[in-house]
Amino acid sequence: MDFKRIIEEKSKKAWEINLPHLSIDCVVFGFQDASLKVLVTKMKENNLWALPGGYVLKTENIKEAANRILQERTGAANIYLQQFRVFSDLNRSEGFFENFDDTIWHKQRFLSIGFYALVDYSLVNLVIDEISDACEWKAINELPELMMDHRRIFDKALSTLRKQLNHKPIGYNLLPEKFTMPELQKLYEIILGKKLNRGNFYRKILRYDILIKLDEIRKGGAHKAPDLYQFDVEKYQNALKEGFNEGW
Repeated sequence: MDFKRIIEEKSKKAWEINLPHLSIDCVVFGFQDASLKVLVTKMKENNLWALPGGYVLKTENIKEAANRILQERTGAANIYLQQFRVFSDLNRSEGFFENFDDTIWHKQRFLSIGFYALVDYSLVNLVIDEISDACEWKAINELPELMMDHRRIFDKALSTLRKQLNHKPIGYNLLPEKFTMPELQKLYEIILGKKLNRGNFYRKILRYDILIKLDEIRKGGAHKAPDLYQFDVEKYQNALKEGFNEGW
């Protein structure tokens, strides 16, 4: 079935089960091979890519909808989600569906609630749905052309994450359970978009007392094997609530 036919079929059911004029778009961040990546999907019969998104069922609240949408796309549950903005410009989505009848659900005016999600890359199982040809991770500095206003949504999500990184701990949901200090520093540098002094970073992050140094090392490589750490979950959660006294 071609893209136009699929959309027309989905539209009939959408009018019955979804709240009108409200959608959700998610910027899903993952960290792999010292690179911060974002999950995007390629639409059928189109060269444009999109952020994962969907609509709110009449039977669920906003956060439930965002969790459902991401679980359907990634297979991961209990994802860290942060609502960051509502996108409400006129004609956000109508242009993409200009060749469709005006009664199509997807062509209506939608206010989109933006969420960013932080996920452990290794726990995600990408799902290609019936309106997509691909679902892939792309490095944040190598994003393809995005549909509608999805580039603006991504930019705002990244700037929000960057601001919050200055005041709250980030990493628990992006890094594997065990990680090295250089991996944590690299994550901070990518999000902040700048280099950090190694000594200052180590001292500051250890002073926050949210890490547990393990009696293990990362084996392999020509250099001295680095120590492994993991987050102290209780102290991490407290730091999320209280924030840090100083930024980066």
